[in-house]
Amino acid sequence: MANQMSNQNDNGPKETSPNITAGLPTENDILTRRYDLVEQLQFLYVRVLKARHLPPPVTHPYIEVNLGNYKGTTRFFHNNITPFPPVWNQVFAFEKDRIQDLNLELVLKDNALPQPHSFVGRVRFLISDVPKRVPPESPLAPQWYKLEDQSGALLETGDLMLAVWMGSQADEFFPQAWFSDATSISGHAVALTRSKIYISPTMWYLRVNVIQAQDLLLRFHPQSSELFVQVDLGHLRLRTSFSKKKDPNPMWNEDLMFVAQEPFNESLVISVEQGSLGEHVSLGKCVIPLKNVDKRLDGGGVSSRWYNLDMPGIIETAQDQVKFASKFNARISLDGAYHVLDEPTEYSSDFRASAKKLWKPSIGVLELGILKASGLEPMKKETRTHAYCVAKYGPKWVRTRTVVDSLSPVWNEQYIWEVYDPFTVITIAVFNNNHLDAQDRARGAMDTLMGKIRIRLSTLDRSKIYTHSYPLICLQPSGVKKMGEIHLALRFSWPFWSSLNVYQFYIVPLFPRQHYVLPLSSVQLDNLRNQTAYVTWLRLSKAEPPLAKEVVYNIMDVRSDTWSMRKGQANLKRVKNLVGWLVSLWKWLEDIQYWKNPITTCLFHFLCILVLVIPEPILPLGILYLVFVGLKNFFKRPRHPPHIDADLSCADTTNPEDLEEEFDLFPSQFGGQGLRKRYDRLRGIGGSAQRMANDLATIGERLKCLSSWRDPRATTLFLIFCCVSFLVTVTVPAQLIIFIWITFCLRHPRFRGVLPSIPQNFLKRMPSKHALIL
Repeated sequence: MANQMSNQNDNGPKETSPNITAGLPTENDILTRRYDLVEQLQFLYVRVLKARHLPPPVTHPYIEVNLGNYKGTTRFFHNNITPFPPVWNQVFAFEKDRIQDLNLELVLKDNALPQPHSFVGRVRFLISDVPKRVPPESPLAPQWYKLEDQSGALLETGDLMLAVWMGSQADEFFPQAWFSDATSISGHAVALTRSKIYISPTMWYLRVNVIQAQDLLLRFHPQSSELFVQVDLGHLRLRTSFSKKKDPNPMWNEDLMFVAQEPFNESLVISVEQGSLGEHVSLGKCVIPLKNVDKRLDGGGVSSRWYNLDMPGIIETAQDQVKFASKFNARISLDGAYHVLDEPTEYSSDFRASAKKLWKPSIGVLELGILKASGLEPMKKETRTHAYCVAKYGPKWVRTRTVVDSLSPVWNEQYIWEVYDPFTVITIAVFNNNHLDAQDRARGAMDTLMGKIRIRLSTLDRSKIYTHSYPLICLQPSGVKKMGEIHLALRFSWPFWSSLNVYQFYIVPLFPRQHYVLPLSSVQLDNLRNQTAYVTWLRLSKAEPPLAKEVVYNIMDVRSDTWSMRKGQANLKRVKNLVGWLVSLWKWLEDIQYWKNPITTCLFHFLCILVLVIPEPILPLGILYLVFVGLKNFFKRPRHPPHIDADLSCADTTNPEDLEEEFDLFPSQFGGQGLRKRYDRLRGIGGSAQRMANDLATIGERLKCLSSWRDPRATTLFLIFCCVSFLVTVTVPAQLIIFIWITFCLRHPRFRGVLPSIPQNFLKRMPSKHALIL
């Protein structure tokens, strides 16, 4: 297959040695701790604020910033636009290593005059005279500079307010600056190249329990039509099933779940409909502002309420009171005790409840340094690539600046997140910006994914700096392809005295209590996760620059549960790898049976006789063997963070037909109505089978991970438990242990809790290979 990656060694992360300070500042390089995971870059910043006393007849002024081969321009102003004289307040940044001239020139021009007569005046600076600024110092105060003509003589009128200094990417003007590599970008597209931080909205689950309606004025004969309830929240719409009671007093008793975002400015519109799903009429409608809905922070019940339905043709009294109204009974609540799932559980970045009152303090911080990329594939003609990175952890999204026309972009941007649970995953993806060209924007071009990285925090050691290059593996309709490499620096740290709190997370439930007291079905969770992705995209699309829909959906992995033959084969391969040791054990027993190795057979016979004569040591010896395996694997423990495995994903062996199926939309876009229905039904069944295979493989991999040191803290706790269990089994008779265990497992339900047990909580926090599948 084309574009296959033949070298398996290129598919994993490689340790790098970037020139970073990592908290060790020097005399000549003072850098704040915020930027100790990236290489320091020096920029020449030029801040153009405003002008005054412009010489007549200047009507359309703008500033042109010239430095060697680089040239940037400000916005154009007209004299009939307030304010005038103009106020630009724009910042330009030129990378110091690329400066090839000793003079900086700012030229005031008039856009109303033709070239070369547009020159009005200029201000010049020597690069060697520019002061250096190091944050957290205050910004450099701008000053008024007199304009001079082309011969160097000062003009009688005309001043520019400017500030010029040398700084680094730690400067507060860095995110809003126009960079020298974007000389071909102008106008509105400049804003699409800047780095930004986005925050997802705080979302709650909205539960609408539709109970019944009374005194409906039916429009059609009840036996020839159906009655159902339609509920709208913003752009979201859900419907109940048809009522089995076809009369003016129908009943449903059905739950409809929505995702609502703070500050709850929207209204819930409930309408009782009669007819069919295709054609129906409203029998009454009521509008309920979300601010009036009860908020539930625990498992307590919510009382049902009767609402008046506004019906067409109702006559009102002089006091605007309705003489007659149909009634609608519902139980509506905002459930803040749930965690609103926006990512697949296996690589989610947050597990906190929606209500801030239920949040616990953070346990540490995660610092990410996005250094650079190398060997990127050209995404446009003339070997052009406009690459930028997006990273998501919890509700915080970060977007680096877009490096224009570079196959080896350098970002060197650092970001920080608060961590509330170590069993979380940060997602980093590289995209090609297809919105910089006006023609591409007019065609509705989408940003192209070039690769995605997922790193689980529980696999990282405390305060250790991980500097690795990760291959960018992308699955395309033509096959799997390596799109380049991204260089990252990562550190997960917490205070030493908080280590006990970190270990405590391994025995508490993964989700908030409400998920176990009043669990949601898998169908509800899938529907709510799609709603969450849609609501998140709507919020982030209103930012400047907006985060594109394809970026949000790719990061949140919206189509992760869609059926794919490749994913089914990958999960089957995981199961085969897990049961491979059973096959090996069976073959070993056959070898013993047929005396392939007489010494091994004699030792096995001796062990069986010893077990029959003295059965007491069986349990402690088994536990001691687990301790031996864990200590043995300590010397072979993973040294690098986990990464997406193309071989495990079966991406390099998938045929074109399977890829065509995987990239097909849902529902299918193939022709033929009957074929489409059968095909979509098959994909739905396959998706369920895929999830079952994934769950089975995940359980086995989590059990195997207990002694593999993939999560060093979990393996430490497991070995401590094994050692304690060994001492207990040595001192306590096995019969007593078995009796206590059976009695505990068969205890009365009255003595059982609703929350999972400690072993279940511990096992659910073990990493698996599900997050490594492409």
